[in-house]
Formats: sequence, C-alpha cells, structure tokens
Amino acid sequence: MSEYIVSARKYRPDSFESLIGQDTIARTLSNSIRRGQLAHAYLFCGPRGVGKTTTARIFAKMINCSNPGPEMQPCGECESCVSFQEGRSYCIHELDAASNNSVEDIKTLMEQVQVPPQVGKYSVYIIDEVHMLSQAAFNAFLKTLEEPPAHAIFILATTEKHKILPTILSRCQTYDFNRISIPDMVRNLRGIAEKEGVSIDDESLHVIASKADGAMRDALTIFDQTVAFCGTEVKYEDVIRNLNVLDYEYSFKLVDAFLSGDYATAFLVLDQILAKGFNALHFVGSLSSHLRNLVVAKTGGLEPLLELPESLKKRYAEQAGRCSHQFLYDALGITTSCESGYKAAVNPRLHIEFALMRLSYLVAKPAAQGISPLPSVGRNDNGASVGRNDKAVISSAAEKSPATSAPAAATTRRRAKTGSALSMSALLEEKKEEEKPVETSPQEMTLPADETVRLQWKELAKQYENRPRLASMLASGTIDVREENGTKVIDFLVLNEAQKQWVEEKLLRDLENRIRELLVCPKVNILVSVTPVDESTEKVPYMPEEKAKDLMEKNPDVRAFVADMGLDTK
Repeated sequence: MSEYIVSARKYRPDSFESLIGQDTIARTLSNSIRRGQLAHAYLFCGPRGVGKTTTARIFAKMINCSNPGPEMQPCGECESCVSFQEGRSYCIHELDAASNNSVEDIKTLMEQVQVPPQVGKYSVYIIDEVHMLSQAAFNAFLKTLEEPPAHAIFILATTEKHKILPTILSRCQTYDFNRISIPDMVRNLRGIAEKEGVSIDDESLHVIASKADGAMRDALTIFDQTVAFCGTEVKYEDVIRNLNVLDYEYSFKLVDAFLSGDYATAFLVLDQILAKGFNALHFVGSLSSHLRNLVVAKTGGLEPLLELPESLKKRYAEQAGRCSHQFLYDALGITTSCESGYKAAVNPRLHIEFALMRLSYLVAKPAAQGISPLPSVGRNDNGASVGRNDKAVISSAAEKSPATSAPAAATTRRRAKTGSALSMSALLEEKKEEEKPVETSPQEMTLPADETVRLQWKELAKQYENRPRLASMLASGTIDVREENGTKVIDFLVLNEAQKQWVEEKLLRDLENRIRELLVCPKVNILVSVTPVDESTEKVPYMPEEKAKDLMEKNPDVRAFVADMGLDTK
C-alpha cells in the first residue's frame, strides 16, 4: 500500500504560475528577482491557508536556481532545485516562532545566519508565526534584521500583523495576502478532483469553498474529508450532511412560505432544522444570507457579488422575480433584528418563531387590508404592465383615509402610470414621503384666544402637582400672550437667570408639548424671560449692616453719634 499524502501537501504550488489567488504578489516578487532588486527582509501577512509559507519557499527556490529560464522560472534540474523538491535544501531554514520564541532561540538563529550557503547564492530564513516572538526576542532580532550578511534573506510570516513591533515593520517589505475567492477555489478543486478521479458537482464544490472561508488549505482539507466520507462519487446531499451545512432548499422553501403567508410551513421547517441539530442562530444567519442573495439577484449589475454556481443563480433569479424590493428590505430588517436580540431572548425558539410569523405577514398584511399582494397583470392606458386591481386599490385607500392615504395613493398612481420598477433608494424615498405627516396651512388653523391660553396654563400647572415647587412656580409665574407670524407665543417670566437656564435646559420641551396638547394647537411656542427689575422701587434693607446704614443716612444725629463713639456698623 502506497503512502497517502494529503491534498494540501500533494498539490502544494511549486511555482508562481501555480500560486492561487495572489497574482499581484507573485508578479511583484518575480519582477524583483528578474531585475536583481532583492530586499534583505520581507513580511508576508494575511489569513491562514492563503499561501504565505508556500510563496516564501517558491521565492527561495527561484533566487537559488543555477540555470533559470527566460522568465526566471526554476530549471528543476540543478542541485538547488533538486534538493528543494526532495525536501533537503540547505538554502532554506524554517523556524516556527510559536514554539521557538525565546531570546536563546533567536541567538542560535543569529549564529546560523553568519554561515554562508553551501549551494546557491542566498540563505533564506523563513520565520513562521513571527508575532509569537517575545519582546526580548524581537529586540535581539532587530540589529541582525537591519544589517544582515549579504547572503541572508529573511521572510517573516504572520496572521496577526498588528502584533508586530513598528521597528520590525519598518525594516521589511510588507506583502498583504488576500483571501482566495470562491471561484478560484472551485476551479482549483475541480482540477484536483479530475486528477484524483473523483466525480463531484459544482454545488458540492461551492459548499466546500464557502466552508473554507477564503483559505485554500482548509478547502483541500475539507475536500479530503468529503472524499473519505463519500468515496469517488460525491453527492451534494452527502456533502451537506458530512459538513453539517444547511441546505439551500430550506431557505428557498421558507421564502416561498413567506410570500404565501404560510407561517405554519415556516414553523415546520424550523422544527426540521432544529431536529437535525443545527444551531438556531446559525439558521437565522443563513436566512439573512439567502435574503441578501435575493436582493443581489434582483438588482441588475450585481451579478459578480453572487458567488454561486449557475444552477443556483437561476433559482435565485426566479425567486427574486417574485419578491418586491420592499418585501426584501423589510424581511432583512426582521432577520437582522432577530439575530441581534437572540442572545437576550428568554425563549430563543419563540423569539425566532415570532420573527418567522412577522415575515409571513409582510405580504399577507396588505391582503387583509383589501390590497391584493399578487395582483393579476393587465395594461394601463399607456400600455404599461400593471395589476388589474391597482385602480381599486387607489380608490379604496383614498376613500378610507384621505388625509393620510393621499401620498400612498399618489405613489400607487405614479407606479401604475409608469409601470417601471423602482430601485431600493427610490422605495425608501417613497416610504419617507408616505410617512410624512400632512401639514395644515396657517390659514386653515385657528389659534386659541389669549384668555384660553391663560386658563390652560393654570391646568398645565396642575399637571405638575407631584412636583410642588415646580407647580408653584408655574402657577405664580407671570405670562404674557401674543401672536407672532401665525404662532401663539407665551412669554413666561421667571425670577432670575438661574431659573431661566434651568427651565430652558430641563423643562421647556415638556412644557411646550403639554400646552400644545391642552390647546389642541401645534403652533404654540414658549419663550422664557427674566422679570425686569424696577429701578424706581425703594430697596428695603434686609441685613443688619444694611439696616444700620439706612438709619444713618436718614438720621444725621445717629450718624454723628456713631462717628463720635467710633462704633463699627459692619
């Protein structure tokens, strides 16, 4: 029995041409080798499994090849290339910083750096997970990293760039590796499946690629796991069962139930999913993703955002055609709200079931109001395609509440005349217009009489009986009533600036709301002012010092007596 090699090792790229999803980095490094512009230190950072260490090994192989091709591709025949392929190259030194992160480990590496390579021109030192080095190890590494021997090149790899010291970053050329796209992973997996004689459909490959979350190594590991479970004949049903992935069918079935107002079916689907051991929150997240895909499928020009096989794209387009933008917008609002409130819910299952019920009534609710959710299609006077019941809807809505339904009826008439599909932004604008309150012109509004305002002000003071001091201030306070620019203005006079500031900051909005309710008139404003001081009023002495001073000013004999006796009046 031959030795089994996992796909992640067996099909590891050995040239920049076979590197997946990192074309820009491969081109930059190839050009630097071709022009002889090699840096002494590189930093490769990015998510796991995207090719950082593989790229470092390919780079080391290329710069040490004795007979490179015209495009600087390795010859594969020289001693350096052969030793690299056999895994015994003396030009490449790898250090795992996760387990060798002390100062002693770095000092040992520094001693090794001084030894020139036996084969090839450069010694390449690949330090993986470099962010795991201790602070002291980083400091010991700084001097050598800044001025290494001419034959030494350092390649540092990390998944957590933010943990690298700025002094290290400034000494390296930094390359940020991207997550590998689903189409690139599917294409690579398809080639490997053909080489291994495995029959697998596109839906299964997309599930594997999605599960890998942008990491090619993870995708290959999942592929091996799937083949071990299914054999060489891989079926979609086996893949989702093995990987514990929710089937797309559940989401399609749920949206169909929502469109028909069938919350019972939605409840049964949820029960089936929970019975299979799926996490309830994961189910809500999957439904949100499905609704997002419907929005993308319904909106022209967003096809690249739908990373799915062609068969699924067609199904999304078909179902999206039966959903309005408003339905999708409201549905996403319900599912995202359900996700955010799930952890705080006392009964999580009931929390989700209530969300499913709300989703089922998004279309059923207009039907209950006499508006057909799926009107039969006809033609208007301009030949545009509209629902045959549109005119009845407009008239019934207008008759039901002329004041509040006028914007909505106007919107419906406009759609019926144009027969055009509206974008999401247009729908939101229309919704704002429909929700905007109907304003009454100043000529139509009768302002209350001044005496009525004064009477209601006393009623306002009674509403604050639970705050006696405030009620007393309002009841004893002076008010002046006047009319200005079609608005009733109440000048409320307080004793001092401190009271004025407190009323304006803490109480004014509440006072205005209450007096408007009492007067049944929104055009009432309150202005707070300080009672002016009457300079002509004689000041009454209050303190003993003031009384003594007043007495001396009014009686010369008292003033003379105080002076003769040397009395202190303070």
